[in-house]
Amino acid sequence: MKEYDVASLDTFGAKTQLRVGDASYEIFKISKVDGHDRLPYSLKILLENLLRTEDGANITEDHIRELGGWDPDADPSVEIQFTPARVLMQDFTGVPCVVDLATMREAVRELGGDATKVNPLNPAELVIDHSVIADLFGREDAFVRNVELEYGRNKERYQFLRWGQSAFNEFKVVPPGTGIVHQVNIEYLARTIMERNGQAYPDTVVGTDSHTTMVNGLGVLGWGVGGIEAEAAMLGQPVSMLIPRVVGFKLHGEMPAGTTATDLVLTITEMLRKHGVVGKFVEFYGPGVSAVPLANRATIGNMSPEYGSTVAIFPIDDETVRYLKLTGRSEQQVALVEAYAKEQGLWHDPSAEPNYSERLELDLSTIEPSLAGPKRPQDRVPLGNAKTLFRSALADYVAQPEQGPTGKADEASAESFPASDPPAADCAHDPADAPRDLVTAAVGSGGRASNPIRVTGDDGSEFELDHGAVVIAAITSCTNTSNPQVMIGAALLARNAVDRGLNRKPWVKTTLAPGSKVVMDYYERAGLTPYLEKLGFHLVGYGCTTCIGNSGPLPEAISAAVNENDLSVVSVLSGNRNFEGRINPDVKMNYLASPPLVVAYALAGTMDIDLANEPIGEDTEGKPVFLREIWPNGQEIEDVIASAIASEMFTRDYADVFAGDERWQSLPTPTGDTFAWADESTYVRKPPYFEGMGREPQPVADISGARVLARLGDSVTTDHISPAGSIKADSPAGRYLAEHGVPKHEFNSYGSRRGNHEVMIRGTFANIRLRNQLRMPGTGSDAGASLPEGGFTVNHLTGEQTTIYDASVAYAEAGVPLVVLAGKEYGSGSSRDWAAKGTMLLGVRAVIAESYERIHRSNLIGMGVLPLQFPTDTTAESLGLTGTETFSISGVTALNDGRTPRTVKVTTDTGVEFDAVVRIDTPGEADYYRHGGILQYVLRKMLNG
Repeated sequence: MKEYDVASLDTFGAKTQLRVGDASYEIFKISKVDGHDRLPYSLKILLENLLRTEDGANITEDHIRELGGWDPDADPSVEIQFTPARVLMQDFTGVPCVVDLATMREAVRELGGDATKVNPLNPAELVIDHSVIADLFGREDAFVRNVELEYGRNKERYQFLRWGQSAFNEFKVVPPGTGIVHQVNIEYLARTIMERNGQAYPDTVVGTDSHTTMVNGLGVLGWGVGGIEAEAAMLGQPVSMLIPRVVGFKLHGEMPAGTTATDLVLTITEMLRKHGVVGKFVEFYGPGVSAVPLANRATIGNMSPEYGSTVAIFPIDDETVRYLKLTGRSEQQVALVEAYAKEQGLWHDPSAEPNYSERLELDLSTIEPSLAGPKRPQDRVPLGNAKTLFRSALADYVAQPEQGPTGKADEASAESFPASDPPAADCAHDPADAPRDLVTAAVGSGGRASNPIRVTGDDGSEFELDHGAVVIAAITSCTNTSNPQVMIGAALLARNAVDRGLNRKPWVKTTLAPGSKVVMDYYERAGLTPYLEKLGFHLVGYGCTTCIGNSGPLPEAISAAVNENDLSVVSVLSGNRNFEGRINPDVKMNYLASPPLVVAYALAGTMDIDLANEPIGEDTEGKPVFLREIWPNGQEIEDVIASAIASEMFTRDYADVFAGDERWQSLPTPTGDTFAWADESTYVRKPPYFEGMGREPQPVADISGARVLARLGDSVTTDHISPAGSIKADSPAGRYLAEHGVPKHEFNSYGSRRGNHEVMIRGTFANIRLRNQLRMPGTGSDAGASLPEGGFTVNHLTGEQTTIYDASVAYAEAGVPLVVLAGKEYGSGSSRDWAAKGTMLLGVRAVIAESYERIHRSNLIGMGVLPLQFPTDTTAESLGLTGTETFSISGVTALNDGRTPRTVKVTTDTGVEFDAVVRIDTPGEADYYRHGGILQYVLRKMLNG
């Protein structure tokens, strides 16, 4: 098959040549379009994209002029078709993508087409990073043993991916044990400027992980999409989008000594959440940009989903070029990036003031040490107030609190640690009051615990556990493990702690999961690995681990004590996601923190401590040790970075990155253009999306007689809808696996079983922290009672409480369609296509929410589920909806006439009616919905030419 190459009509005469060294590249000059010079950086990249792919049909001269004449003050209304240069996947979302492509091949063949036409037309790269679980920790062989367990659990999946690598053109797999997808992306896969078929153009990417935006720090325009949308992009389908509003975020000043990239990004997250940037582009500019190291830029870009923007991008400048050189890119590639950026006006000018729709500003000197938690990334907690705010939050997690966690508010220290004028050495609080008074004060006499719980650990040690005990301290996730400043900082803090005789508390599960092998290279070169290991931070794997829910089990004694006494214990991780029920089923409260603070909390062993003023421990002489005394000096961090990190580390570690180790290469690999599905497989099964599909779509229909499967509140995340973590034995998914002969210890995770739709249907809405607001009907003793947390609902056909999956089966057998009612920010979090796939397969025809996060709304349409929105200032509660009603939705059939109705009429059997806003936002999305989903649309387009 020939390489994918779009021949532009070049209406604007933009095609020309750019010479770099001895090479010449065809480029499309954006200066040929009026208005280009006042566009923000990100829209200049989109403008070039349209010039290069102009075909007179999907991309026309008018589209290009509309973008050149962009009105920054206008609400988005102009649709354009964006053609990404490549697609990036991780294995949790990548496996179902390849499953779908394999299924599409069979569907094409069954409908009389050529199966081999189903192929990626642009580079599609998958990094296996989500599967390793931190089962073993705190021991030298933890990494080797965890990898062995990973291969044992995931052999079927990995064989399937190896088949895909050989069966599909333009599809490459980075094997396990290499690094986290987003760090591998910025260190190796990202081109910044692509060179392909003699053309040079900006590297652009869509990824099946919402944190694809990490590459924005490298000047690459890209964002997370659902797996189904990524599949369409792989098959040459442009991404339909409205020209967005662009928020200019001006940076100036420099960060204070002792603050970290994590502190910066948590501050930015809080600011942008408060401002409101959902669906917008955020672009950083101004004189302060040059003071932000590339690793910090990547950290900021990575957190874009947490504040809701589509992207959070930095322009190309000297720092970009420096990083490309450091990470081993070729001289020609680096020269091309600089020459192309300057030729096209993409090189950052610190004095420029581009047109923006909205503007924010941040003085970097105001950044202070921070955490975020206990359940959302945007809930920033200044370190100086962490103890007080933890105690306040604890009231939401313990049984029958009386007058708050402590009965009184501790006075929070106004000082932040560390500062140029450090706080006094004496304690603001008597350490003896923490955490011993917590259980009695917070729980009161009605609670299950009244004193700290005495525990004998699995290793024979004895200790007390209380609310607020830090049971997981994890240096994990792409957000921070890409950043040498914070990684070296954590190691130096460990060294200083060890030198003072400190150690982690025995109840803390400590794990180190770097983003790439380079991290361990520079730790070794700097001689810092022994200090981390002394504190239990042994390498457990190169992967997401704790942040994705693969924290592994707590030691049995600790888990038993937590569950038997209903303790609200804590994880502290250097990740980007701390949603409820995500990190570990035993852990209710989760805090995001920089790697150095992760180490600090492992030493302290509790969240109930003021690290700015209370000692973190005692030295070998019994003297108190304060965090400020062991916090590493900023200059020392920079000196270690300069001496320990070298370009050859990157070139060596990525020299043959797609080949894998002997274990990967020895996996038996199926062959053939279509995949041989194994009937006995519980990992990879052929999904039913194309069953009964014809060459032409059936007309869309209105919805009548629908019942409510779930009535949900605000901030329901894709983790709530489709969890990635452990599978409970008594859940529908657990019962399915047991029925198929899988022992409990081999259940693995929902994320690892996304290639099996039978598991994933049963896991939809199965998060242990999901709160379905339906209540028990009837007149019995349980009438009006709330449902327990987890995947439960009321089967309105019988009035009985049951699991959401079992209810859906009963509704399907009775021919009853389903709806979901929800609050604000429905579907926030990861770009998890299974949250939409599972919703559709449960029989849900429509979701009615107060608002949506961008990716999940798009995913619902991509699976043929109608996203509707309550009228402004209206909620399910204000309308009096309880979820017991029968719903009808009329006006949907207008889509058959080629138009998208602005609203549809929703009526119930109780007399409630309202006009719901139709959240099909573009003509392209309307096409997808009319076809029953984006994959059906692409497949029919392929068949019908």
